[in-house]
Amino acid sequence: MFDKTNITIRIEPYRAAIQAYILSLRDVRNVGILVFTVIVLLISWSGVKSIQTNYGLQKQVAQLQQENRVQSLENSDLGLQNNYFSTKQYVELTARANLGLGEPGETELIMPESVALAHTVKQPSSISAASEVPKQSFWEQNFRAWTDFFMHRNADAN
Repeated sequence: MFDKTNITIRIEPYRAAIQAYILSLRDVRNVGILVFTVIVLLISWSGVKSIQTNYGLQKQVAQLQQENRVQSLENSDLGLQNNYFSTKQYVELTARANLGLGEPGETELIMPESVALAHTVKQPSSISAASEVPKQSFWEQNFRAWTDFFMHRNADAN
């Protein structure tokens, strides 16, 4: 079953090709080409790594510039708030709201809340409309929520 001569005959052409290849590697021209190829690959790899490093640094610079812009906007906003807090209008409104002060010649009317509310007009509220909806059991609410979900309906609109 196992025939050594048959295997040797099959391997012999490959052996000869390998030996010829090894002999060709001893040639100075081939060694020079191989060394040149390795040097080109190393230079290319170095270039790719430097491009990758530059890209990462550029991303960091862009992020820091964006944070700097946000911080400058926050600073200008705080400056505007400081300017508003130093205006006469803000001081007057704060004195009226917090201290109960007013301008000379103004009179303040103090009345009970019940009297003030007695002369107001009742407005329909959305809370009363929601209370008119009949109460559903937990299982009905759950089923409705699942059908709304699968039908891509907004549950608040129903």
